[in-house]
Amino acid sequence: MSRKRKKSRAVPVVAVLTFLVVALCVACFLINPLVIEPQRKAIAEANEAAKAEVEQKNREIMAEYQATLAELESKQTVQINTAWPEHASDGWDILDLSSFPLENPTAETKTRAELMANGMLLINEWHSRPDDFDDSGVVSVTRYLEKAVQASDANVSMFPVAARALKEAVDAAAAQNLTHYMVDEAYRSWDTQNTLFQNRLTKLSTKYSGDELIAATKKEVNYPGTSEYNSGLAFRLRLYDRNDPEVASPKYSTTEQGKWMNENCWKYGIVFRFPQANWPLDNTMDKSFKTGVSLKMNLYRYVGKGNAAIMHYKDFCMEEYIEYLEEHPHIALFEDGTLKYEIYRQYVGDAASFNVQLTRNARSHESSLDNMGGIITVFEY
Repeated sequence: MSRKRKKSRAVPVVAVLTFLVVALCVACFLINPLVIEPQRKAIAEANEAAKAEVEQKNREIMAEYQATLAELESKQTVQINTAWPEHASDGWDILDLSSFPLENPTAETKTRAELMANGMLLINEWHSRPDDFDDSGVVSVTRYLEKAVQASDANVSMFPVAARALKEAVDAAAAQNLTHYMVDEAYRSWDTQNTLFQNRLTKLSTKYSGDELIAATKKEVNYPGTSEYNSGLAFRLRLYDRNDPEVASPKYSTTEQGKWMNENCWKYGIVFRFPQANWPLDNTMDKSFKTGVSLKMNLYRYVGKGNAAIMHYKDFCMEEYIEYLEEHPHIALFEDGTLKYEIYRQYVGDAASFNVQLTRNARSHESSLDNMGGIITVFEY
């Protein structure tokens, strides 16, 4: 009797406990969203606030850093050797430092291949392109610049350094509302140049023969390896608009675009390659006796900003400039009393590698073979 009573009492206790557990679970299920969701929201908001605070702090630190850097750069001055000749405080002034060594010197070992296409490789009738010239680095203008500059087709190519300089010039012209520039032609391989030369030779063979035939052909097409097109640093410009044929009607040199480019291209490291009397500008001096080219071509050549600045200031073509550096191998260009460029030429002959003489004082430098046995190094300040 007593055992049965105990067993019958146990059933309601289990039921009650089960009910309480279920009720507690249901309560937790119902209460959890009310408790946890606000907590999650509060945590998320706190995280966002902390993130925003960190980002703001980073911006403040970066702004402070940039301000400090700008202040230091504004105070930084180049220590000019007091033994150097005195320079003008206004306008442009070129000092002949040929009797002075580079300040704070150092050196870098370079190979011919590394310096072959940096801008100053002279190619003309008397200086053929070197046999070890490597054109594997030329790029399609439209593809490399992502169509930022027009070209007559996708095969028009040049070295990247020339393409970048051209884009910089074209962008500057566009800021003056001068557009529609097109690269009509640029790099030619030796084989392409040879084909053009042989075709012209054949055509003129009905009028000339022997040396007269060669001379007549060379007046119109350069011998393979002696054309500026073989450098990978030269290009011909014209105007073009697919929707407006009239854009291309006037002579390029007479257009506002042509005038602007011919007056300003030097600022971007580009020179007009074959100046002639009053062409492309009214005050242009004839240089055909130096360049060996008398054809009127809208041909430009990348030489680098420092070299282009000197050539512009001295009214030199490339041939004259290199001859000048042979006589004055160390010069400096000042603008309004501030040293802008220092240029140093050293003779290396045809060595495969060499130690390029440098100065630690400059902000940057660029060295280039000149195809006349020298390296021209431009230091920018």
